Amino acid sequence: MTDKQTPSPRPIPIQTAAPRPSAEDKAREKAALLAAAEAAPWRLQDLMRAPHRLGFFLAMLLLVLGSLWWALVQTDRFSGALQLQQTIPATLVHANVMVYGFMPLYFAGFLFTAGPKWLNVTAPTSEQVRPLLLLQAGGWLLWLVGAQLNQTLALVGGALALIGLCWMYAMWWKLVRISVHQDRLHAKSVGIGGLIGCIALAGALLALWQGDAAQSRLWTLTGLWGYIVVTFVAVAHRMIPFFTSNAVPMVQVWRPFWVLGLMLGAALFEAIVPWLEALGLRGQGWMLFRGVVELGIAAMLLWLAVVWGLVQSLKIRLLAMLHIGFIWLGLAFLISGLTQILGASAGIVLPWAALHALTMGCLGSLIVAMVTRVSCGHSGRALIADDTVWRLFWLLQLSILLRIAGAFPSGQASLLLVLAALLWTGILAVWAWRYSRWYGKPRADGKEG
Repeated sequence: MTDKQTPSPRPIPIQTAAPRPSAEDKAREKAALLAAAEAAPWRLQDLMRAPHRLGFFLAMLLLVLGSLWWALVQTDRFSGALQLQQTIPATLVHANVMVYGFMPLYFAGFLFTAGPKWLNVTAPTSEQVRPLLLLQAGGWLLWLVGAQLNQTLALVGGALALIGLCWMYAMWWKLVRISVHQDRLHAKSVGIGGLIGCIALAGALLALWQGDAAQSRLWTLTGLWGYIVVTFVAVAHRMIPFFTSNAVPMVQVWRPFWVLGLMLGAALFEAIVPWLEALGLRGQGWMLFRGVVELGIAAMLLWLAVVWGLVQSLKIRLLAMLHIGFIWLGLAFLISGLTQILGASAGIVLPWAALHALTMGCLGSLIVAMVTRVSCGHSGRALIADDTVWRLFWLLQLSILLRIAGAFPSGQASLLLVLAALLWTGILAVWAWRYSRWYGKPRADGKEG
């Protein structure tokens, strides 16, 4: 036998781990990426990169233009200097732009970004979402132009916007149907709100085409409560406790479905009320009943705000903005309930105060808070409200108070309405300019999206 030589083992090279970057290195890299993003040119290609970019950009455009148009109308009413002539009652033009013009575009940007994660489905691409966004934005721009020039042009614009809205919720319901996720209640609530919105907008346009401005207004109020508020409370129920518990560890996520049911029921109650009153349900007894119901809803919402961590949230600006916006929902019901009871006893009803506590106070504040948060997070920036945004938010609250004060009869009411409209428009123009620049630039963290 011959001895076999055992091969000597090969040396195993020792690999040294790459040194981990220090905190200073990470900070420098982050600062460099942020500087590159800020210096990058604004490009249409980047605007089309994600659904929320185009949706939010078009929403901001309509929000500012619609607000500017209304500020000019209020200025003309006060001074008579512009001699504006509307082909459609100005309050209807204003109401529909504020309910259907920019809100659904913000919803689209949010729902087609966060919604697929709720449902655990593949998100639609920017190319799939783009046509429905452009139809709505283009339609409402025609609506504003037609309001000054030609009623038929305005109605054509409204019809195009309606097609885009129906397309949007057909796409949303498709995502809901293909999802096998166990919890789809919030997504279905949003979808039901969207269906109500499509029906209400169709009703408002049809009534206006038939020359019935009063019924058109009823449909728009139905859309406000049955669509916009339903969507907001569904999203608030899901997101506000979640955001708060992440930022404030001592606050637990508490969002039982019966609370969502109460909030949805409150919104649908207000959607039905205008129709009941149009059918003749009026008088002292009805006003007392409505007032008591609304005060009960207000108490529930204000209690819920405290349970969700209102006090704890005030230390974190972006979170505080969300909670303050939600507080306005309770205050809107409180003001409405008190004015109904006052009306039953003294015959004085002030519906515009409660309506603008809802629209400007709750919906306006929540839009600024949530869009700021999404814009920061999806642009690769820190989730913060810096000094500029924080000051704008509190100026926004001032414009809300001016508008509510203008709803009370006084010799200064017209001036207060002009000041509120101008301040609101100026604030939102500055806010929109800041974030709309981000949508056409690369993310500040170098990622896609």
